[in-house]
Amino acid sequence: MTARVGLIIPSSNRMVEQEMAPAFPRGVTAHVTRLRMTGANHLAFDQLLPRIEEATRALVDARCDVVAFHCTANSMEGGKEGEQQILSTMARAGAARATTTITAIQNAFDAFGAKRIVLITPYSVETTEHEAAFLRGCGYEVLSAKGFALAGSDAYCATAPQFWRDRAIEAAHPDADACLISCANISVLGVIEELEGRLGRAVITSNQAVIWDTLRLIGWRETGGCPGRLLDMASVEAPARMAIVATPR
Repeated sequence: MTARVGLIIPSSNRMVEQEMAPAFPRGVTAHVTRLRMTGANHLAFDQLLPRIEEATRALVDARCDVVAFHCTANSMEGGKEGEQQILSTMARAGAARATTTITAIQNAFDAFGAKRIVLITPYSVETTEHEAAFLRGCGYEVLSAKGFALAGSDAYCATAPQFWRDRAIEAAHPDADACLISCANISVLGVIEELEGRLGRAVITSNQAVIWDTLRLIGWRETGGCPGRLLDMASVEAPARMAIVATPR
């Protein structure tokens, strides 16, 4: 048995192929389509949706079993309504199963029953606060939110995993249920297990959450080389309130 996961990512992302794709289990292949949608190429949300639809159609052409719109900040940009619009757009384009980065992250939190969150990002204060506000609007308590204002994709990619490990340890909160290290373009998979051991709590990252959610959506039980407690929960059912299985129109 084989399966195909389609990933729509920003054109500047270099971590998905480098670190995320190899973490899928044997028998699951990641297929990537890029969009110019971040930094100087940032698009207004209403301009982004048609691009997502076209990218989804390309991945449906490749017979992908599930498609993920995988950009953390952009998946939250339109708020909760925008998240649902993205999912509906992918359904309209023919994706039988669909998710976004923030959809996967919420499903991961809910699988753990995590309500109190520590948020860490490479983004500006403004973008980090927007993410925190999104999570609050979805019913999570953000105990702390720290953005490190790194200077764009090159800086994201050049930052060592140990940087994120150390920042997460510094941000540890005794009341937190989980720590979210947000962004699909940073290297952090390699320190998840160490962090979970030291913090005694679940650590969720953008790439890890999307691996988990896409595998779960296609019913794939083997989790391969992706680390963390989350991947031990591949069979967890998603809450009914999350519209993650799209019905093509």
